[in-house]
Amino acid sequence: MDFPAAVNYILSFADYERMPRSAIVFDLRRTERLLERLGSPQNAAKAIHIAGTKGKGSTAAMIASILVQSGYRTGLYTSPHLLNIRERIQVDGQLISEAEFARLTEMIKPEVATVNAGGGLGELTTYEILTALAFAYFRDKKVDYQVLEVGLGGRLDATNVVKPEVCVITSISYDHMEVLGDTLAEIAREKAGIIKPGSITVTAPQSPGAMKVLEKVCQQQEVKLVRVGRDVTWQRESFRPEGQSFKVRGMKGEYQLRLPLIGEHQLENAATAVAATEALAERGARIAAEMISRGIASVNWPGRLQILRQKPWIIVDGAHNGDSMQRLVAAIRQYFTFDKATVIFGASSDKNIAGMVNELSSFPGKVIVTRSHHPRAVAVERLTEEFSRQDVIFEVAADVESAMERALSLAGPADLICATGSLFLVAEVMEYMRKQA
Repeated sequence: MDFPAAVNYILSFADYERMPRSAIVFDLRRTERLLERLGSPQNAAKAIHIAGTKGKGSTAAMIASILVQSGYRTGLYTSPHLLNIRERIQVDGQLISEAEFARLTEMIKPEVATVNAGGGLGELTTYEILTALAFAYFRDKKVDYQVLEVGLGGRLDATNVVKPEVCVITSISYDHMEVLGDTLAEIAREKAGIIKPGSITVTAPQSPGAMKVLEKVCQQQEVKLVRVGRDVTWQRESFRPEGQSFKVRGMKGEYQLRLPLIGEHQLENAATAVAATEALAERGARIAAEMISRGIASVNWPGRLQILRQKPWIIVDGAHNGDSMQRLVAAIRQYFTFDKATVIFGASSDKNIAGMVNELSSFPGKVIVTRSHHPRAVAVERLTEEFSRQDVIFEVAADVESAMERALSLAGPADLICATGSLFLVAEVMEYMRKQA
């Protein structure tokens, strides 16, 4: 089996990134059966498990970077990917090779067939198979730590088969309500499903309702809870479009840090990552202050307030709900100087489009509405209805390439173009810019 055949095989199963989540029955027992047949690879390394609505990927990347700088062989499992499925599975910052991906897929394939033939639980999904593949790869590579980003929710996510050293809950807001619930408390309960006895839990700042749920679960599980914003705090000192300097006052000391990612929310994510690695140190990890500094300074997490070009500024950000769009708009105003702005906007069909449009309505500049080629991309007609309802001036482009060509034709050297609303749209803009280079 070669790499394209391996990818086609894995994508032949139900994929909640490409179909409505409500159409999939979530059952952790499927993943457990598959992993048992593979020799339980999820238990071969210590785990850091990260759930949340926003910032969990960035936080995971920062934690992994700190561990690598500290001399630990570190696996990182995230989703979704931007340009290549191999981005999801990394060891020490290196993507899994095509050959390894194909080899492991071929190894897993008969076990998938056996589990599916067993009946009673439904068929394994694309995400569940990828998760098992990641665990098997990390075991083969003999990683010391595996940093795992939850794909959806927490309680029933395929990654929730580990007994983590540290559980991390990043900022919780409204998303995937059709699966997770209609209130922040309900969503928080699903995220809190990753909290296990014997671990330490670190949480980013939360709404009172969400925090109350997390505190209750930690109390029930007899788990220490570290609250970022209270037990661990941060203060920004300077910033430029290329990055920002800040100070974190942690439980074990103060850290003078430099982060190549921009946005106030990334400082919150960084403080959460520092708190998580301090918690790991409590569990016996050797993590010096200098390694925390190096890890934060060297983190790479594309597609999040990423600058692709200057003159004009071309920025991409995967903001995909109202809260993250509010943060994006605030960051653009704060970090960039420009004459005119153009926003290229597209979204996935299961997102809170009204909330995102509402945040964009206060942003001065032209909006170009489009859609990516992803199967879950919402129809342009639905987007235009919402922009019209909220009295936002816009124009329409048939696809991302057309939207970029139109935006570039409107932009002078002192202007700004921002593509947002979906990581899938961001990926297509990045690919367009790569071809133009």
